[in-house]
Amino acid sequence: MAGRAPTRMIEKEMWARGHEVVVGIDEVGRGAWAGPLMVGAAVLPRDKRVNGVRDSKMLTETNREFLFDRIAAWCETWAVGAASQEECDDLGMAAAQKLAARRAIEQLTVRPDVAVVDGKWNFVAPHVPNVEMRVKADLHCLSVAAASILAKVTRDRIMREESANYPHWSFDTNKGYPCPVHKTALQGYGPSAIHRRSWVFMDNYVPWTGTPRLVKHEQGTLFR
Repeated sequence: MAGRAPTRMIEKEMWARGHEVVVGIDEVGRGAWAGPLMVGAAVLPRDKRVNGVRDSKMLTETNREFLFDRIAAWCETWAVGAASQEECDDLGMAAAQKLAARRAIEQLTVRPDVAVVDGKWNFVAPHVPNVEMRVKADLHCLSVAAASILAKVTRDRIMREESANYPHWSFDTNKGYPCPVHKTALQGYGPSAIHRRSWVFMDNYVPWTGTPRLVKHEQGTLFR
């Protein structure tokens, strides 16, 4: 659990501006070749704290699993929204990420006044009236770090379950992200039913003419 701990400094700044409910937002799975894209949303209490919270990328899988139930119980409300691999293909990644964010926000039991989002792209509006974009918020903002862990663990569990259905691609270990084992499996077996078949890896790693890359034509629909 190395690394400087995130704080509530950004949340305190938002509270000082008059925003009563601050939600941290983070996405996981955008760079994966298979499986869903997911967005986590977390609203934290102002006083109580859970030790060990970091950006999910700074923690081991064991650490994240250990923290998951503690963070879930600690949050005033939290949710994870998903966009399936089919929606990633059909809509494109930008629209899919906005869809997953909307689904997460709609599951919260309170309506946030402001969202703190990791990065420079606002994929949350108009579903939260105010959006504060901060680079590396997952490292520095406690609610965003909590959201990243909740989303990452939720997605990892889904991919481990999918691995039983699609054992050749080792989703239990790579979670759908590119790695040598994953690339070799694509070359040998082609894509699984949960691969994002509109992605360019289909051109580079799938030599199977029967399962071509999905490409959009002018009307925006996919063809094979």
